[in-house]
Amino acid sequence: MSAIAKPTISRREFIGATCAACAAAAGYRAWAEPAAPRPGAPSHEALFYETLADKSVRCGICPRHCVVPDGQRGYCRVRENRGGRYSTLAYGQCCTANMDPIEKKPFFHVYPGSKAFSIATVGCNIHCKFCQNWDISQASPETTPVPYRSPAEIAEAAHAAGAKAIAYTYSEPTVFYEYMADCARAGRERGLESIVVSNGFIAEAPQKALFPLVKAIKIDLKAFTQSFYGDVCDGLLEPVLASLKRLADSGVWFEIVCLTIPTLNDGQDETRRMADWIVKELGPNVPVHFSRYHPMYRLKNLPPTPPETILKARSIAMEAGCHFAYTGNVPGLEGQDTLCPSCKKPVVRRYGNQIVENTLKAGACGACGTRIPGIWG
Repeated sequence: MSAIAKPTISRREFIGATCAACAAAAGYRAWAEPAAPRPGAPSHEALFYETLADKSVRCGICPRHCVVPDGQRGYCRVRENRGGRYSTLAYGQCCTANMDPIEKKPFFHVYPGSKAFSIATVGCNIHCKFCQNWDISQASPETTPVPYRSPAEIAEAAHAAGAKAIAYTYSEPTVFYEYMADCARAGRERGLESIVVSNGFIAEAPQKALFPLVKAIKIDLKAFTQSFYGDVCDGLLEPVLASLKRLADSGVWFEIVCLTIPTLNDGQDETRRMADWIVKELGPNVPVHFSRYHPMYRLKNLPPTPPETILKARSIAMEAGCHFAYTGNVPGLEGQDTLCPSCKKPVVRRYGNQIVENTLKAGACGACGTRIPGIWG
């Protein structure tokens, strides 16, 4: 295959301009520019793909369903067609590992006060203009060379560090699905559970196959309009809503985060419609976090979200029937404590990512005995 001349606009702008048309036709296409395999990169076959004519493949890991000719990669930049065999270049390529408070993910109803061994590889299947981890989420394996780390090594490092769980976070775990799944299995062998921090842009089959391997999933619901998803994230809203509904039926604990951005997704009507949908389709016990936006990456022209906007969003969600609505990214702001839905007394008090007081007794309110949904032990 002869190389295709580079466009005069950037590669990412070129992809963004063409993705909508491709999706409307026959699914998202792969990169137009052939990509050479990374020298020395271990070849690990990807899951969830089908082989097409002329050694092309159709990826099934996310709703883009990239059609990838031989020698090229999907939108995420970390899954490559090598002679009709789809390979993940992210496997074992852990580019960051940190011990974080589990509240930082944020999970407010999972192992409060514990630490999560947080890992990521490069790559993502959407492109948020406000991404705080853009240096890895929008990178390619060639630009971030790292030593190979097996799932067993990750599990051992997490265990040695005293983590309660392994967290797949920072970039999008869907694009390093195979590595995540094997790390989760290795973690369980060491007595560790796994938690996932995701954009929810994942296809049905891989999502359902993941459920038995993990303890909890946090979904970033970027907005409640397709215009935001299309213009700001180069993504689609409906597959994320479908993903959330599957989660609600799965038995896996999950929480939702809404990053509230001035003028783009902070309208009270949008917040009300979103909260109504959450209560109706997912249930009133799903924790919903409204987080403050800080200027980042390609969206630095907007100011930080006023704390009053975050408080109002939380109030709207509570009025809609959400039992557990929280504020985030504003330490000390009202709305960070877990309140008993029956007696309204705080059962877990927080300041930012720190636990101030935990009065839960065997997962129930210490004052009235009401069971508080979550994973507390």
